[in-house]
Amino acid sequence: MAKDQPKIVLCMKWGSLYPASYVNVLHSAVRRHLSGDVRFVCLTPEPEGLDDGIETFPIPDLGYGPRHWKRGAWPKLSVFVPDLYGLRGRALFIDLDSVILEDLDPFFEVPGDLVSIAGGPGWRRGSLNPTPSLASGVFSFDLGAQAQIAERFQADPEGAFDTFGIEQRFVQAHVTAWETWPREWVISFKKHLRRPMVLDRLLAPRLPDPGTRIVAFHGDPRPIDVTRPDRSSWAAFPRYGRGAIPWVRNYWLENGFTDGPQAKSGRSRE
Repeated sequence: MAKDQPKIVLCMKWGSLYPASYVNVLHSAVRRHLSGDVRFVCLTPEPEGLDDGIETFPIPDLGYGPRHWKRGAWPKLSVFVPDLYGLRGRALFIDLDSVILEDLDPFFEVPGDLVSIAGGPGWRRGSLNPTPSLASGVFSFDLGAQAQIAERFQADPEGAFDTFGIEQRFVQAHVTAWETWPREWVISFKKHLRRPMVLDRLLAPRLPDPGTRIVAFHGDPRPIDVTRPDRSSWAAFPRYGRGAIPWVRNYWLENGFTDGPQAKSGRSRE
């Protein structure tokens, strides 16, 4: 990326699953782990409660129907419009249920039409993941350069849903090319740190390995679920998990989180 361009970090918020506190914590963590000129942009219809320094814009409507808001994260496709509110340069998209642990600058140094998590069945501890699929929890791209993704979705939104089910499969099918992050940079809490069933009753989740830059809390539990200081359960039977995970709670507290009405966990985006 050009040295005179700001680093643009994008996130997206809609519905009730993620309150404003998630955006504020992510914003604080990005500021702590990214150098230089940074623009932090949240695409949301609900900017209330967001901290100063967070730029907000509406989510561009590409013709989403009710199904697109409830399954997968189809609104993410809006970042691929030809002109996203005049933003220019390299952008890094980060899901709100991410925990940032180390320097983010290297994410802006990896070239590629689009760079993402190497997802799929092989995205787990000990796997080399020889045949990854694109996972859109953390990805970078040049703004405006992948407009065909948004345009092809707009041509048939319902057909896109019926064919691909979730948005990241649609992106993989229509992006010009994609690369993956080094596999140790972005890991899954569920697939890399959580203990196997039964063993999870005896041992706490693993600590992230050195070199982990982001831990993704996709699905359940959400980060907020594992920050509570009481001994409440954050796992559904037959899995086991109870009480706060110290390194996650410390991360949230260090980045301005306070227990309160906005701290409630959700179970849907609506």
